[in-house]
Amino acid sequence: MAERSRRRKVLVILHQAHSTPGRVGRQLQALGYDLDIRRYALGDPLPARLDWHAGVVVFGGPMSANDGEEWIKREIDWLSVPLGEDRPYLGICLGAQMLARQLGARVFSHSDRRGEAGYYPLTPTPEGDGLCEAPFPRFAYQWHFDGFDLPAGAELLADGVGDFPHQAYRYGRNAVALQFHPEVTYLMMCRWTTRGAERLTRPGARPPREHLEGWFQHDGAVSRWLARFLEAWAGDKLPPVGVARDEASETAPETLALPRMRAASAFPPGLSDPLLSTRVLRAV
Repeated sequence: MAERSRRRKVLVILHQAHSTPGRVGRQLQALGYDLDIRRYALGDPLPARLDWHAGVVVFGGPMSANDGEEWIKREIDWLSVPLGEDRPYLGICLGAQMLARQLGARVFSHSDRRGEAGYYPLTPTPEGDGLCEAPFPRFAYQWHFDGFDLPAGAELLADGVGDFPHQAYRYGRNAVALQFHPEVTYLMMCRWTTRGAERLTRPGARPPREHLEGWFQHDGAVSRWLARFLEAWAGDKLPPVGVARDEASETAPETLALPRMRAASAFPPGLSDPLLSTRVLRAV
């Protein structure tokens, strides 16, 4: 009982002062998890162990995983902690690109800085559709100008179209990376299209009106999928790698090797033991 109570908390890593975990945070709270929100970019420490956490969610931001700032390099190195402990990890946009870098894959941008902003079609793989008890979204909200190659040993969950073919992948049993933004609410979308209006002039981006129209067309399916996915992800109920969900009950889970991680001689500056990190915030 004591162990369970210590693990009813999800570590949430945000990258700007005004950012929120949006619908992901609300749905995790509805499942009974507290949110331990950290902004490492702004000086919050990250735990050296995840004994008290049921999982980790790393969100997006306007920066690139290829930027030279020391905190970005250190946060990428820190991802060896959830990977090494085989703790549930969810990377969204920048969080997916950081995981790709940690696993040795390329994160790239196009020479004309084209991107995806708005709703775009996805083509899930059978593994993507079998990830939880809801079909993978066929359209999802995007806001990114970098993409990633599929890391070696990763399982592709969804393809995109055109300039950014890899949209979701899974590494090992518990690490899932999404290029798109299932956390976005209607109010968040209104804020992004207003504050980020300049980015919507870049090649590939949709005009603001299409963002809002797309929300009414596609958000219901995304929300239903996210609720079932988070329940399985945080509850250690994802199917074994390479096994469809309807086969999982008949197949023994695979024995997985620990994931390959970037070498790090020591934890980066600013990291701390959970016993020394007491800054636990709730999402509003």
